[in-house]
Amino acid sequence: MAFIEKNSVKAKKGKGEITITHLLTPKELDGKCAMFAKVTIPPGASIGEHFHKGNTETYHILQGEALYNDNGTDKKISAGETTFCPDGEKHGIENIGNDDLIFMALIING
Repeated sequence: MAFIEKNSVKAKKGKGEITITHLLTPKELDGKCAMFAKVTIPPGASIGEHFHKGNTETYHILQGEALYNDNGTDKKISAGETTFCPDGEKHGIENIGNDDLIFMALIING
């Protein structure tokens, strides 16, 4: 496993800051994927709603509780659940628990 960077950012006009730990280099992703990363969102923080064009995004929840926005429909999700945002749709996620929300994020190019 290659660890290339870990950074804290404000994501897609979300609340607070999140930490993204990129697990593969662009060379390893080989143009097929835009990102494979572990994402950590502290309590009360979020990734704001955003649109996917030309790619898809999957989240697999490892720890915590979240409110997942799937094209404007909110759904509570927790550890063990997986979400999928198809090309041409939008989503967002907010940590609604008391512990860090941790998930794997995979963006596959179309």
